[in-house]
Amino acid sequence: MRRREFVTLLAGSATTIALSRAGYAQQGRMRRVGVLLGWDENNPTTKLLLAKLTQRLRDLGWIEEHNIRLDVRVAAGSVDRMQLLAKELVELRPDLIVASTTPATAALQRETRMLPIVFVTVSDPIGAGFVASLSRPGANITGFINLEPTMGGKWLELLKEIAPRVMRVGMMFNPDTAPSGGSYFLPSFEAAARSVGVSAITASVRNEADIETAIASLGREPGGGLVVQSDGFMVVHRAMVISLATQHHVPAVSDRTVPTEQGGLLSYGPVDEDLFVGAALYVDRILHGASPAELPVQVPTRFDLRLNLKTAKMLGLAIPPSILSRADYVIE
Repeated sequence: MRRREFVTLLAGSATTIALSRAGYAQQGRMRRVGVLLGWDENNPTTKLLLAKLTQRLRDLGWIEEHNIRLDVRVAAGSVDRMQLLAKELVELRPDLIVASTTPATAALQRETRMLPIVFVTVSDPIGAGFVASLSRPGANITGFINLEPTMGGKWLELLKEIAPRVMRVGMMFNPDTAPSGGSYFLPSFEAAARSVGVSAITASVRNEADIETAIASLGREPGGGLVVQSDGFMVVHRAMVISLATQHHVPAVSDRTVPTEQGGLLSYGPVDEDLFVGAALYVDRILHGASPAELPVQVPTRFDLRLNLKTAKMLGLAIPPSILSRADYVIE
């Protein structure tokens, strides 16, 4: 795999760290940072975000309960809860708020156009109305994109490569929580479907019954496959998706929404650590006076491919050498 870095962001990191060390020595008051997480608290990504965020802030001189306080709220995929928690956090009058997922960021935007907001795992910040452009966000919001729209096609291509017999593939998402209501990844998914000769199915789901119906339908006849969008609702229901896909013998591919460590077949997406470390750097810069309007939105530059051989065996798949040779992580 090709490895690159956040060139724009990290070019100034040495200066940022130096400023932070100086700022820490001069710190006169407790700074307050809200954190609104769109996932559930047991999600490995949630735990990783908090661990990387707090560790990187500590490296930069921001020590919890010494010169910084983190007010963390977890929405567990509920859009209604996100709105309530967004209001609660804004009323605390923090110095800034870190948000994960598009609906969580949207909930905060509805509550404030003044407090700085740093997002992570948002796919389409321009389409969502968070920023005017990637290079100059222009308002109170900036952050880190996790996926670009072409990923829909990439996931399908990987699915066809690992499971060449799939002929009907559903793309699953919740229109209430998915980027652009689910349409963000669909054009590239449908184009890839035409290219590889499979039928593209839109699997819109809003509850557990919808998920079960959609996966059972794909597994009713041989040749069914599944692509799961990067979507906070799908993250919360990841265990159910993995269980049903295995039960109905439906090979599924996603980003880290359906993690291979928990039984998912194949995942391809950005290195989450980069996004969360970057968020800490932006928090540090804003606490030192930078404006989010002038901090460019960053796009991911490192991706990894993860494969679960046990799940592949349960699905009766023979893994092609082309997948094995490219996999960054292989679970035996």
